[in-house]
Amino acid sequence: MSADPLGLPVDPGPAGDGPAEVVALHDHALPRTLEMPESVDIYDTTLRDGSQQEGLSLTVDDKLRVAEQLDHLGVAYIEGGWPGANPKDEEFFARAPSELHLSTSTLVAFGSTRRPGARADADETLRQLVKANTSAVCIVAKAWDYHVTEALRTDLDEAVRMAADSVEFLRHAGLRVFLDAEHFFDGYRANPEFSLRVLRAAEEAGAEALVLCDTNGGTLPHEVDRVLSEVLPATTADIGVHFHNDGGTAVANTLAAVRLGASQVQGCVNGYGERTGNADLCAAVPNLALKMGVRTIPAERLERLTPVAHHIAELVNIAPDPKQPYVGSSAFAHKAGLHTSAIARVPDAYEHVAPDSVGNGTRVVVSELAGRSTLALKAGELGLDMDGPELAEVLQRLKHLEHRGYHFEVADASLELLMRDAGGWSQPFFVLESFRVSVEQRGDDALTTEATVKIHVDGQRIIRTAEGNGPVNALDAALREAIGAKYPALADLHLIDYKVRVLDTDKGTGAVTRVLLDTTDGDRTWSTIGVSANIIEASWQALSDSLVYGLLHSGPQRAPGDEGEG
Repeated sequence: MSADPLGLPVDPGPAGDGPAEVVALHDHALPRTLEMPESVDIYDTTLRDGSQQEGLSLTVDDKLRVAEQLDHLGVAYIEGGWPGANPKDEEFFARAPSELHLSTSTLVAFGSTRRPGARADADETLRQLVKANTSAVCIVAKAWDYHVTEALRTDLDEAVRMAADSVEFLRHAGLRVFLDAEHFFDGYRANPEFSLRVLRAAEEAGAEALVLCDTNGGTLPHEVDRVLSEVLPATTADIGVHFHNDGGTAVANTLAAVRLGASQVQGCVNGYGERTGNADLCAAVPNLALKMGVRTIPAERLERLTPVAHHIAELVNIAPDPKQPYVGSSAFAHKAGLHTSAIARVPDAYEHVAPDSVGNGTRVVVSELAGRSTLALKAGELGLDMDGPELAEVLQRLKHLEHRGYHFEVADASLELLMRDAGGWSQPFFVLESFRVSVEQRGDDALTTEATVKIHVDGQRIIRTAEGNGPVNALDAALREAIGAKYPALADLHLIDYKVRVLDTDKGTGAVTRVLLDTTDGDRTWSTIGVSANIIEASWQALSDSLVYGLLHSGPQRAPGDEGEG
């Protein structure tokens, strides 16, 4: 066995095959130095790797809309899927040329190397990549000898040839080629000679970037340091990295790799992906741009990060994680009194970056820990002009209510109504006289629920009864029937979540319950709260607050027929 210019052994392979020529290392005048690049290419794989997340399913229309958002954010590459693998991806790549108008991003088709023993020009996967009509493709190659012998059931030399042949075929078709070296970090630990041979074969065949994949997601940052410091000098192509988050270090690993010289960063918006997900680009991008001074997406688009992250979360129908770094709703939320009083004077005292730099904002979370400065900040956030005595009253009521079981930090809408009430405001939409709920079990096993509300609106007494799927639904229907004609904006308000928590379980069925309701008008979502030993009363409190808040922020109310002149 001979040695290459770096002193690593090279397997010449079977006589006459000549694989040594395929894997020969470029002659280096000087070894590549290990230094952080000025810029990196952001490669998003949400539409392919991210869609493998449990519970995440995208239609073709969804994929087109997500791609539009990624282009709006300004990522360099959008991996669209695997053409030919399923009808959905086939349709996506067929529709993309006419329906997807990218201004900053390049669409990439994903696939694999040729099959063992096959010719590249006859391999259907490679032919589908050419037919996908993208300028760039990314193919995955086995870089762990264990997978070659056990999963592919072929020899290592054939695995090297598979990478070289496939890249060469795609390059001859006029495509830019990236190579994902699958399981590279595990493979490099087990057999560095083979893993490097795969990289060299792809590089010699014309691969533009070699992407080192931590497919099992268990690599740690110090291991990334070691591997990159050895691999980078042994290659001349651009090096990319693709980390999964099974060890909780995907973003940290990405930063470590870039620090040493990796110039392509793969990951997913919101960290979507199989098992525990891929590297979260919503954390990697601002860390690189704001903390390390590395150009990622266009600087003027960094403030789009939070709205794009939330928009994509809506498109994939997965609730955003409030604790997500940078873009989560709690990322710049402050609750403790000392924190909020400092924030009022010096905003950067408890914020590691300016929230608006990533399109987020400071939030003041009010609870029993609050002081006057916290409430003053919250009042300012809500546009309320409150003096000292009013703030003192709110603080006393807040602490009293939270002692009873209220939890206003998760019910901002109820908090706003409480603060407005302390300032002398009373809601003008309706006055409750009484409500009644009855549940009837009929002989045919059918269960019916009926609610009656007696409401005063503009001095008029209105009584309405409605049936519903349970007490809360029936109350909601009865209230809407009573006031819906007066307030047509109610038709746009929809309850989307209902949570009940028993606070003192030792009292059994007599325990106090806390009800949380989430409501939306299609543009914004808010939460309200109710607490009572009677679950229906607690539900009414939350329901009433949710509709009052929605009407308050729906603009001028106008009943049908009240359009006026002109």
